[in-house]
Amino acid sequence: MAVTKSSKAGTKKSASKKAARSKSAKTKNGNKSASNGSEKMNRGNSPIEKFFTDMLKDMYYTEEKLIEALGKMESAATTEELKEAFNDHAHQSKKHQRRLEKVFELIGKKAEAKKCDAIEGIINEAEKIIEETPEGSMTRDAALIIAAQKAEHYEIASYGSLVQLAITMGLNNVADLLDDILTEEERTDQLLTDIAETSINMQAENEEAAYSWMD
Repeated sequence: MAVTKSSKAGTKKSASKKAARSKSAKTKNGNKSASNGSEKMNRGNSPIEKFFTDMLKDMYYTEEKLIEALGKMESAATTEELKEAFNDHAHQSKKHQRRLEKVFELIGKKAEAKKCDAIEGIINEAEKIIEETPEGSMTRDAALIIAAQKAEHYEIASYGSLVQLAITMGLNNVADLLDDILTEEERTDQLLTDIAETSINMQAENEEAAYSWMD
């Protein structure tokens, strides 16, 4: 998504990672090049191609489910800052869906979703948080940030792996598109960390009168 704020350190870190991935692509691909500008995969449907395609379907499903889940999380959040972050993340997921559709097109596959148990579990956990935390509390916001970052970390791990697989298979344009998604996911994760650390976690802590382990 188009993140409205992020730390300079986070931005530099993302830029550095992207440069490293670009260098890796050049090193691994050597003289590989795509014919006629299209990077369609070998029609033999090799095992690594099938695995790569299945992962793309997982992420297409993930982005679709997150659009719906983030709407619920936005409605349930307490602070306007977090509501805005969830709203932006939902718009980001829509943009990522379009990029994934372009990726499917480049490899000559139909864009389709495959149920992803991992994101289903993360979303179910977020829904339980909404049920079990007090409405209007900072504790709810702190817990929702954790749930959102679990989704981000899953996406970061998945897109990072897809980038490297695309590089390995010589799909340079595909790798670039997936790398753009990965960079945005990393920035969103950093934004959520900033929101939690600068305000919400401390306010949530102040909602508690005393901890059970304190005398």
